[in-house]
Amino acid sequence: MQKEFTPKLFSLIKEGINKETITKDILSGIIVGIVALPLAIAFAIASGVSPEKGIITAIIAGIIIATFGGSRVQIGGPTGAFIVIVYGIVQEFGINGLTIATFMAGFIIIAMGVLRLGNYLKFIPYSLVVGFTSGIALIIFSSQINDFLGLHIANLPANFIEKWIVYFNSFNKLNWYAVLIATCTILIAIYFQKLFKKIPGSIVAIVIATIAVKYFNLPVDTIESNFGEIPNTFSLPSLPLVDFSTIQALIQPAFAIAILGSIESLLSAVVSDSMIGGKHRSNMELIAQGSANVISALFGGIPATGAIARTATNVKNGGRTPLAGIIHGFVLLAIMLLFAPYAKLIPMACLAGILVVVAYHMSEWRQFKSILKGNRSDIIILLTTFFLTVIFDLIIAIEIGIVLASFMFMKRMSESVHVKNITSELKEKENLFDEELSKLPSEIILFEINGPLFFGAARQFQETITNHKKDCKIIILRMRYVPMIDATGFQSLKEIIKIFNSEGILIILSGISPDLRKSLRKNDMYSCIDRKYIVSDINVAISKAKNYLSNLI
Repeated sequence: MQKEFTPKLFSLIKEGINKETITKDILSGIIVGIVALPLAIAFAIASGVSPEKGIITAIIAGIIIATFGGSRVQIGGPTGAFIVIVYGIVQEFGINGLTIATFMAGFIIIAMGVLRLGNYLKFIPYSLVVGFTSGIALIIFSSQINDFLGLHIANLPANFIEKWIVYFNSFNKLNWYAVLIATCTILIAIYFQKLFKKIPGSIVAIVIATIAVKYFNLPVDTIESNFGEIPNTFSLPSLPLVDFSTIQALIQPAFAIAILGSIESLLSAVVSDSMIGGKHRSNMELIAQGSANVISALFGGIPATGAIARTATNVKNGGRTPLAGIIHGFVLLAIMLLFAPYAKLIPMACLAGILVVVAYHMSEWRQFKSILKGNRSDIIILLTTFFLTVIFDLIIAIEIGIVLASFMFMKRMSESVHVKNITSELKEKENLFDEELSKLPSEIILFEINGPLFFGAARQFQETITNHKKDCKIIILRMRYVPMIDATGFQSLKEIIKIFNSEGILIILSGISPDLRKSLRKNDMYSCIDRKYIVSDINVAISKAKNYLSNLI
């Protein structure tokens, strides 16, 4: 337990980090810090907040998640996945509401880590994750059309369909300078890094676009024209004013931030593990991420999580310890202190181009296409989550997606539970694989149960047993392949025993493991069946059944 809740950095320091690794981490941290700058600004603006909030979040979250997290190479900060939900909170509750929701989400994530729920988040189906991730990508893309085309629409509707109606009605305002800048940004971001792997294409695109706009005085929107100056100082931390009514109003968005952030963070950690052959500590990662969100909110930041793209960039550039993530945070701090006044000159069309590239990488269209070729339940979960995210709301999509996935899982599990009348099969097929079973008297019926007896399968189990023709004196329920029984399963078992006992038919439970026997005792099964008729071996069960028959005679 102590190791599970020990930050990865602390363990590595105890083991010792060599100079070569430290050098590579410093270089990787510098590169990732430069890569993170335009993304932090772009994510903040797309979320409906001022640019410096994205930088502040990237600095604080980057340092805290790296220092106290459970991954060797995780890079924390604002991500594209949060754009939709943050924008919605800002529109409905304002900046103060976002701060409170982020603050609450941080404590929720910490609680999830302390309760070790990080071990369970991996059970969220991939089709659900791809569904809302692809939906978010489409929303990010659509939200950037205004700046990409230079339409200069002041009050853009939040609704996806209404937004596109406004776009189609405003194409006559298209700014070709903005289109050219955004298109060139995409091309540079994609192809420049293929030629020069150590230099981020997005930074090169920003520098070229900013100089071109300033030098040629091009008529396009910039950060300055839309948001004014970018401060190069931190505001003092302050506790948000929270009362019970505010908690009630923001608890749903806070949980959505917590769940979304936790999923993305642990998914990023898993991806990075596969790249370096490591193993992260999921619960410690959640505690660090929750702490980062709490402190980010104190400084007026936005939600943060593990960033898959920046984490992969860290690994590819030689980062192997959390030192790279810490360096990345301090690089961003230095850039903010020294170069923030120049960042205001960045064209909005350039940031739109960068976010279009982000949206493309987030879309996971190959995985989307692959799932559409899979089984029906995965397709239903994928498309439901995708369309709910795009048309309605990410919070609704996650909630309904998880519920739908749970029902699909329960359906599959219930279908995996089989109740067979072994006695009739032996007679029909003359299967003599067990000599004792082949000599069963006609008054004894043997049922074999395979699979967990949980609430999804309890009804099928009860109907199969009780609907059988009751022309016997004893029924043996062989349960050697029943790993667990929940409360509903125990209730069904009790009802079956009571029904048959009332008709003078004895029930014997066979194949009961020690763990299952404990569960039987805890669920008061001994009140309806004598414990001598609960046995672990089928031969003992048959012997008891024959003795019972002989006593009847």
